[in-house]
Amino acid sequence: MNEYCYFCSLIIEYNPMNVFYIPNATEGLTTLPEDESKHCVKVLRMTEGERFCVTNGEGFLFDAELVEALPKRATVNLTNQRKGYDHWNFKLEIAIAPTKLNERTEWFLEKATEIGIDKVRLFTSYHSERRAANVERFQKVMIAAMKQSIKSRLPKVEDLVPFEKLVKQPFEGQKFIAWIDDDVNDCLCDLYNKGENALVLIGPEGDFSPEEVALAKENGFVPCSLGEARLRTETAALVACHTIQLINQMK
Repeated sequence: MNEYCYFCSLIIEYNPMNVFYIPNATEGLTTLPEDESKHCVKVLRMTEGERFCVTNGEGFLFDAELVEALPKRATVNLTNQRKGYDHWNFKLEIAIAPTKLNERTEWFLEKATEIGIDKVRLFTSYHSERRAANVERFQKVMIAAMKQSIKSRLPKVEDLVPFEKLVKQPFEGQKFIAWIDDDVNDCLCDLYNKGENALVLIGPEGDFSPEEVALAKENGFVPCSLGEARLRTETAALVACHTIQLINQMK
């Protein structure tokens, strides 16, 4: 059975709403976290003996059976540990300046998790309208998206850092900065090499300043276009994410 068919069988076997997250889970008896226990027992009203799927966020899925339906510490038995379908041989990271409206950043995090991403780096830059981020809230959004899309891997999200620090952080792979400028004609889809690690910088609503682009170039980032359309920050970030994933899925 190929990975696609295996994923389809998961959808048939498990209602996507009945996927739970247990960090560091392994086979055997364990307990659902308190919030997951409440959702399982109080919201879904699941009873002992019912079966569902568990993800540990580290690359594995499990068959789970509810052993003790306690609303704060539900006991489950995990079996049939298996590697999730969401593994790839490259790293994909997006660095984004959080948008003025939090829900737009959260929308990107949700959709990027569904499409597939390894890490999101947050930064502030010259034109940033938001200079604080609730990383804990962002992580919860990504957990929910991971469960809904039956993913086995939870993407990481890093706290805000200044742009000047971000561009100097180490990264082994191709580095791009998406910038709207008449002199930037090379598209990300033409510059990226399939199978290589990729880090793409996406600026705030006011885009990057020329000085920031110059600093990024000094640190190995290549300016790129995401197409002819003028995109919002969160849309541009999602387009970059999908472009890299799509190129790597092409035969």
